[in-house]
Amino acid sequence: MNYMEEMEVIDLREYFDVIQKRKWIIFLITAIAVSTSAVVSFFILDPVYETYTTMMVGKTKSQETMIEYSDVLLSQKLVKTYGEIAKSRTVSKEVIKDLNLSFTPIELKEKIEINSVKDTEIIMIKVQDTDPLLARDIANDLAQVFKKHVTKIMKVDNVQVIDKAEIPKNPVKPRPQLNIAIAGALGIMISLGVVFLLEYLDNTIKTPADVEKYLGLPVMGTIPLLEESENQKVKVQKGVKEYA
Repeated sequence: MNYMEEMEVIDLREYFDVIQKRKWIIFLITAIAVSTSAVVSFFILDPVYETYTTMMVGKTKSQETMIEYSDVLLSQKLVKTYGEIAKSRTVSKEVIKDLNLSFTPIELKEKIEINSVKDTEIIMIKVQDTDPLLARDIANDLAQVFKKHVTKIMKVDNVQVIDKAEIPKNPVKPRPQLNIAIAGALGIMISLGVVFLLEYLDNTIKTPADVEKYLGLPVMGTIPLLEESENQKVKVQKGVKEYA
């Protein structure tokens, strides 16, 4: 083992000693992070359900020829436009009115996500809510309202609902296991940072090795610490009295 390898081994041992010395801090902070995450995930956060409906938006009425590849590409590029129409205030207000919801258009917009199915003209409307029945109703009504408005605005004649939204059975979030794992990892990282910060701020010398390392002075000898027994303490006290 050369000099550099020996120094690396010594450094690793020092890091391990620092962790070993304050391992209770690591355990405490990690336990608090994991416990907090578990309580929040299981008892505080409401379960959120997600459902979706898929739609296809085709070519315009003015084009009466066969569908060409350029038409498909154009439709794919317009998916973002369709998404903005689906989340517009006009569409949101109509959905709110249809379902007699207490949401504002902005609150409803936060529950909706519009995505395109890869390399197709199909768009997917996802809705999340704590009520699975309401999530399904919003998704299906939104699809119908969107169909009406996009036909009028974009002059397209092929807007079809492919799959209607169904009642979701299981919540998509929170994910307790994932949250607890993330909290545990963060707890370990934060606690390690605290441990090494405390070690950095601690400038006291505790061992003969610290004297040689930080002061550069050789240690000529050490005085062992002995626990004083009760008998020795009595003898010393008597000796002091007799001497006095």
